[in-house]
Amino acid sequence: MQLSKFTDYAFRALIYLGNNNDRLCTVEELARELETSPHHMKKVIHKLSVLGYIESSKGRMGGIRLDSKPGDINLGEVLQKTEENLNLYECFQDTGCPLLNGGCRLKGITQMALNSFLKEYSHHTLEELLETTAKEEE
Repeated sequence: MQLSKFTDYAFRALIYLGNNNDRLCTVEELARELETSPHHMKKVIHKLSVLGYIESSKGRMGGIRLDSKPGDINLGEVLQKTEENLNLYECFQDTGCPLLNGGCRLKGITQMALNSFLKEYSHHTLEELLETTAKEEE
């Protein structure tokens, strides 16, 4: 399983903003620091803003910052809201399996594994990542 770049950059943007929560940041700054295009970062920031994780203000003195406390930002929720497709197999899309007719246990096993993956993310918040980041920098 591989998460999309969109979700990856959403997590990275939240970490960057959390580590710089004492000031307004810009999309261009985020794009430069996270080594991605400003166009792609604008999409990520827009989504995070719509979801209520960040606030943005326009204008000459505008910028972006977290709109929630880092401890209130659940990583499992972020993952599920930013990842477009968690269907690991075609059969997860209810199109049916082209090879097997019923009784396939692979789908059930995979769904349990995915649920465990999401559950683990849901046990953590952005605040934990900031603490880890701060300790790693020391």
